[in-house]
Amino acid sequence: MQTFVVAGGCFWCLDAVYRVLRGVSAVVSGYTGGDAPKPTYESVCTGRTGHAEAIAVTFDPEVIPAGVILDVFFTLHDPTQLNRQGADVGTQYRSAMFFIDDEQKQLFETARTRAAEWWGDGIVTTIEPLGEYFVAEDYHQDFFAKNPGQGYCMAVALPKVNKIRKSYAEYLR
Repeated sequence: MQTFVVAGGCFWCLDAVYRVLRGVSAVVSGYTGGDAPKPTYESVCTGRTGHAEAIAVTFDPEVIPAGVILDVFFTLHDPTQLNRQGADVGTQYRSAMFFIDDEQKQLFETARTRAAEWWGDGIVTTIEPLGEYFVAEDYHQDFFAKNPGQGYCMAVALPKVNKIRKSYAEYLR
């Protein structure tokens, strides 16, 4: 099993998308990349902690290749938007990949270069060392499945899930 930590806007969308993929065994929403000792959703939302809303996605590379996991990341959000995704604005919504070792860093750099083939030269996704990862509050875990009728889920998360279902059909559960 392998785990990648990525951030690309609201973690509800990232969580929802990765849960539909075969080979993904866990998705944990959380916070990383900042300096506050015990970040909470409320503190991260202020944009003053330095943390990003992120997910830790654990997957079996024998079932779904690492490159596909990373291509999905670059498909489901706009990596050319600095510190925002749509109406979600602030450093907590930045596009970032957090590596644990040189091998992951190289995988992330290769994926970002590959993504530039369809996004162009404007990618702002950072590649940062993974510091402490703080698991988000329980109500954020699997938020989309627990709240399918919620406005944000309907307007923002569902279209992203549908996009991935269409573009990566061979990897669906």
